[in-house]
Amino acid sequence: MNWLNDLLTNPDSIAHIVSLYAFVIAIGVLLGKIKIFGISLGVTFVLFVGILAGHFGFTGNTSILSFIQDFGLILFVFCIGLQVGPSFFSSFKKGGILMNMLAVGIVTLNIAVALILYYSLQGRVDIPMIVGVLCGAVTNTPGLGAANEALQQLQYNGPEIAMGYACAYPLGVMGIILSMILIKFMCRVNLDKESEDIQKEEEANPHLKPYNIALIVENGSISGKKLSQIQNFLARDFVCSRIQQDGHVFIPTGETVLRLGDKLNIVCAEDDSEAIQAFIGSPTEDVDWNNQSKQVKPMVSRRILVTQPAINGKTLGELHFSSMYGVNVTRVNRSGMDLFAARQLTLQVGDRVMVVGPQESIDRVSDLLGNQLKRLDHPNIVTIFIGIFCGIIFGSLPFAIPGMPTPIKLGLAGGPLIISILIGRFGHKVKLVTYTTMSANLMLREVGLVLFLASVGIKAGGNFMHTVVEGDGLLYVGIGFLITLIPLLIIGLIARWKYKINYFTLMGLIAGSTTDPPALAYANQTAGNDAPAVGYSTVYPLTMFLRILTAQLLILLMAG
Repeated sequence: MNWLNDLLTNPDSIAHIVSLYAFVIAIGVLLGKIKIFGISLGVTFVLFVGILAGHFGFTGNTSILSFIQDFGLILFVFCIGLQVGPSFFSSFKKGGILMNMLAVGIVTLNIAVALILYYSLQGRVDIPMIVGVLCGAVTNTPGLGAANEALQQLQYNGPEIAMGYACAYPLGVMGIILSMILIKFMCRVNLDKESEDIQKEEEANPHLKPYNIALIVENGSISGKKLSQIQNFLARDFVCSRIQQDGHVFIPTGETVLRLGDKLNIVCAEDDSEAIQAFIGSPTEDVDWNNQSKQVKPMVSRRILVTQPAINGKTLGELHFSSMYGVNVTRVNRSGMDLFAARQLTLQVGDRVMVVGPQESIDRVSDLLGNQLKRLDHPNIVTIFIGIFCGIIFGSLPFAIPGMPTPIKLGLAGGPLIISILIGRFGHKVKLVTYTTMSANLMLREVGLVLFLASVGIKAGGNFMHTVVEGDGLLYVGIGFLITLIPLLIIGLIARWKYKINYFTLMGLIAGSTTDPPALAYANQTAGNDAPAVGYSTVYPLTMFLRILTAQLLILLMAG
């Protein structure tokens, strides 16, 4: 039975380590699906199962555990950066600035409360453990990884900060949802009125999305002018996908001359529709766009999938679809959202382009853009590992800060995170195809996360029970609850009373500022609309970045 003993207990056996990880992750994921009062801890339960395994002596070679932990962290953080990168900079536009500033306020107050409690306890809890409790209180696992990585730089030999994280996490999830409930009662929120306000706001706020309208040319001053001249004069983007002249329908080009009585099928941004209508003429509905001229080739419309890497990063204007191919692009669908096909819109792999034109011309455009679905089934491994390589190099660069004895490094968490955000947003400019299917991104991210959590749990398990039962476990729970609740109530009440933010949007802001999916699920269930998801996605990118960076900086600045 030596083989069984070796499989179960030999810390240097690869078979033992792999089977240990498989067991911890499988049981943790299954237990994480159990809901208590409608709330589940998700994959974070892997950490607790790992701690339990470590407590009973199931562990592995420390070097191997550390490698798996760091690799899992890098993979997890990098995939998060790729996901949030495209929306990271755009989240600061318009109303997003206020919401992001409120989220920054929550992050700042979380740190402030943690430091106040640290100094109030007069050294009873050290800074690394406070940071671990802070990460658990705001349910931010990447922050824990960044703090752990920073401690490795400092060659820290104290207790595993994952113990503080594990103590604070469960009540952190509950505290976030409790803050939403308390704000609702303190502000006397009427949920029906909030829903009505959301609906009115959506109706009164036209987005820059495609808007289709048929117009009859009634402005005598544009009669005899080319379509391109009218577009330049109006200084507004629009696409004329079809035109009816003398009872015949055909596809216009920039050289097409307009005449009074012509009927145009216009696609434009919704915000521009009134100005275009006022300039060209009144709407009309009595047009049979299928009554095509027998003297021109029949027109069809088709969505074409961009899969050709050479197209990645090119604007619609650079591709000259109308003049070179005789087709018009009316809209682009990206990640389920229709975008107006403005000339300056940059195409990315994975976009679906709506094209109108003769069949043979559309076939040529299809060959140009790729239109091969199988290409999207394969993740762009080259981009991922080039990004990780660059991220590790960037994270290893020392940054000197006045007053600090040693330079700061962003490390294995901060470096890949920043590089992945930049690649996600600007990768097309250097011909990197950043498109990855959502399922592939989630798969890589979840694999990285469970490897990291299992590693941290197994390494921390040996001393966890002693710390909780005989040590300061209950203290960590109390500290974590205060770190969770106080900032959310303060900023939540300010957002509601001073800035009059809709309650459903505020729920999403609170969930996003703590990067907490269970809280978002609760908010979505309560709201029954998309407002929480919008608030969550608006603040999530910046908050995730700050959580990871501040956890690392707290360790490097105060524990060094």
